[in-house]
Amino acid sequence: MRSLQSKILLAYLALALLIVGLSTVALVELDRIADKAREGSKVAELFDVTLEMRRFEKNHLLYGQAGDLRDHARYLSRAQELLRRDAPIIDALAGTGATSNLAADVGHYAKAMADHAQSPGDEILAANVRALGNRIVTLGEKLAAKERQSLNAALTAHQRNLLVSVGVVAVLLALTGFLLARRVTHPLKTMETRMEAVANGQLTRLVLDSPENELASLALAFNHVLDELERRQETLVRAEKLASLGTMLSGVAHELNNPLSNISSSAQILLEDLLPPPAGGGGKGLDPGFRAQLIEDIDAETLRARRIVRALLDYAGDREFRSAPVPLAELVEETLRFLKSHRPGGVTVRVEIAPGLVVNGDRPRLQQLLLNLILNAFDAMGEYGELQIAAEAATVGKGKGFPGRAGQCRPGAAVIDLTLADTGPGIPPELLARVFDPFFTTKAVGQGSGLGLFIVHEIIEEHGGCISAANRPEGGAVFRIRLPSHSERSPA
Repeated sequence: MRSLQSKILLAYLALALLIVGLSTVALVELDRIADKAREGSKVAELFDVTLEMRRFEKNHLLYGQAGDLRDHARYLSRAQELLRRDAPIIDALAGTGATSNLAADVGHYAKAMADHAQSPGDEILAANVRALGNRIVTLGEKLAAKERQSLNAALTAHQRNLLVSVGVVAVLLALTGFLLARRVTHPLKTMETRMEAVANGQLTRLVLDSPENELASLALAFNHVLDELERRQETLVRAEKLASLGTMLSGVAHELNNPLSNISSSAQILLEDLLPPPAGGGGKGLDPGFRAQLIEDIDAETLRARRIVRALLDYAGDREFRSAPVPLAELVEETLRFLKSHRPGGVTVRVEIAPGLVVNGDRPRLQQLLLNLILNAFDAMGEYGELQIAAEAATVGKGKGFPGRAGQCRPGAAVIDLTLADTGPGIPPELLARVFDPFFTTKAVGQGSGLGLFIVHEIIEEHGGCISAANRPEGGAVFRIRLPSHSERSPA
C-alpha cells in the first residue's frame, strides 16, 4: 500500500472500529450495572417488607389490636411471595440454599406468630416471635448489604474498564499521530526548509525518504519547479552578461576610435608622401626618421586596437575558468576606460592601487565583477558623487577584520583586499544580508534584474575569495573583496 490517503483512511477506520468496539463493551457494562440495580431494588423491597412486618409485629405485641395482626399477616404473605419470585437473586448473593433457609425461617416465624395470636399472654411465645423476626430482618439486612457491595464492585469495574479504554484510545491516537507526523509532517517540514533555501537562492533538489505516492509526486513537482527555476536563472544570468557585454561594446567603440584615428592620420601622411609632386612644383619627401616614426605609430596603435578587441572577445567568450596572474591596477584602469561613456559628468573616480598588486584569477570574469560593481555605484550616486577604488595586500586572519563576508577565504592565505566605496544613499540595513541573493534588487521595478551582485558573488566563489557589503559611517555603500594573491596557487 503506497498511497498515503489509503493509509490514513485505514488508520481512521481502525480507530473507528476500536471506538465502536469500546462503546459496545461500555454499553454491555452499563446494561449489567442496570441489572444489578434492578436486583438491588428487589432485595431492598424484600428488606423493606420485613421491616414493615416487624413494625406491625411490635404494635400487636404491645397493644394486641386485631388491625395490626391483619397488616402483619399481609406483609408476611408479601415477604413469602418475594422469596418465591426472587429466589435466584438471593441464591446468587448469599449462596445456594439461602432462599430456602430464609423461607423456612419465615415459615417458623409465621407459625410462632399464629401461636402467639392464640395465646396472647404467653411471654415465651412472644419472645420466640421476637427472636425469629429479628433473625429474618438481620438476614434481609445482610442481603441488602451484599447487593450494595455487588453494585459498587460493578461500578468500580466499569470505571476501571472505561479508564483502560480511554488510555488505549489515547495511546492509539498518539501512535497514529506519530506515524502521520513521521510519514507526512516530517517530509513537509523538509519541503518547507528547502523552500526557504530556494527563496534565499539555493536551488537544491529535494530528496524525500518517503514511499508515499502523494509525497513522491509532490517532490517530483517541486524538483521540476527547481529545474525550471535553474534554467530560467541561467537564461537571466546569460541575459545579464549580454547586457554587460553591450556596456563593454559601447566602451570599446569609444576606445577603438583613438587608435583607429591615429592609424588613419599616419596612413594619410604616408600616402600623400607617395603621390607625385604637382606639375612645375618642387617637392621634397618626408624625412626618413619621421616616416619610420609614423610606421611605428601605426604598428603600436594596431597592437593597441588588437588588445582592445582581444579584451572584448575574452569578455564575450563563454569559456571555462582559467586562472592566471592579473595586474589589478591595469585591470581597473581598463575597465574604467570602457565605462567612461557611462560615468555621469559629476562623478569622480579616485583609484589608489599600487602597480605591483597582482591577483590570481580569470581576467574576463574579474572584469565583469568590476563592471557590475562600478555600474551599480554610478547608478546609486546619480549625477554627483565620488567612487573610491583602493587595494592592498593582506593575509586572511591577520590585520583588519572582514565582517559579514560571503564566500570562502582560507585562513592564512595571502590575498589582495579590494575596496569600492561610493557616496550614494547606501543600502537599507535590513536588506544588507540579502544583497547577494538572486533576483533581489533595491531598484525600482523594471530597472534591475537583481542578478548583478549575484553574478559578482558567483565570480568571487569561483576564485575562492570572499566579499562583504556594508554602509559607510559618512554615507554610501562599500564593497570589500578578497581575492587570492598571485603568490597563492590558483583554485582552478
